[in-house]
Amino acid sequence: MNQPAAVCLLDDLGALRFSGAEVEKFLQGQLSNDVSRVSAGALLRAGVHNPQGRTLALLGLIGAGQGEVLALLPLELVASMATHLRRYLLRAKVTISDASAHYRVLGLASPDAAGGLTGQRVGYGLAHEPRALLLQSALEPPPSLPLLSREQWRALDIAAGLAQVYSATSGQFVAQMLNLDCIDAVSFTKGCYTGQEVIARAHYRGRIKRRLQRFVSRSALRLAAGDAGRLDDGRSFRVVEATQHAAGQCEFLAVASLAGAGQEADESGQLLASGGVAASALPLPYTLPE
Repeated sequence: MNQPAAVCLLDDLGALRFSGAEVEKFLQGQLSNDVSRVSAGALLRAGVHNPQGRTLALLGLIGAGQGEVLALLPLELVASMATHLRRYLLRAKVTISDASAHYRVLGLASPDAAGGLTGQRVGYGLAHEPRALLLQSALEPPPSLPLLSREQWRALDIAAGLAQVYSATSGQFVAQMLNLDCIDAVSFTKGCYTGQEVIARAHYRGRIKRRLQRFVSRSALRLAAGDAGRLDDGRSFRVVEATQHAAGQCEFLAVASLAGAGQEADESGQLLASGGVAASALPLPYTLPE
């Protein structure tokens, strides 16, 4: 999809800063990806999971210099994730702080979108995605380039099959249900971390029956992250990310059964419509594991 040389202000993202002599060791024990791969030039995605393997938050890790790591995540989860991770600090020489007020995060829709803007350019971390982020000081003047709306950027994330975790979906899904193994957000070789046993067992011993999939409604519909429903083929789903088309249709990422109609009852409670949501499947830019 060709996009104009424009930027998007991602003001709903916050940042946690990890600093101290034992940052890498600490994060290796808490996150699903291999933190030794963190760099300043490309986003490294990693999940924070509970002991049952459920994803509490999805972080975008960036090397910030002097051994520091910056983690981007929805602003609404910053405080709770800081509290959660501090419980595991014990005597580790690590400081966790909310750095959200110090940064402006811009999404770059194309490789040349940055123009003359200053800041730390960070690749989106996916082979199929030319987009990037620009990390600026909050003291910098805001950009004067044409701005994409947040909905336009969200639509690009949905087309890229990129899950996000919000308060409404925190703790709902095992990593593979969000396709974190398909977007390089899980390492199966780095060793133990919280939730690793469940995630590894699902990888090595069993087929994942419910996966993140992309849909578009065939009529006007409004959905939001956390909404639950049933497709017209009988499969239940829970929305992970959604955006509205100009004509009113809803394009959304949802966790749904890969099995036939009526398989795998949803865990999410109330259905939006007893008659089922009329929706068509759309392709993802990556292949789901067998």
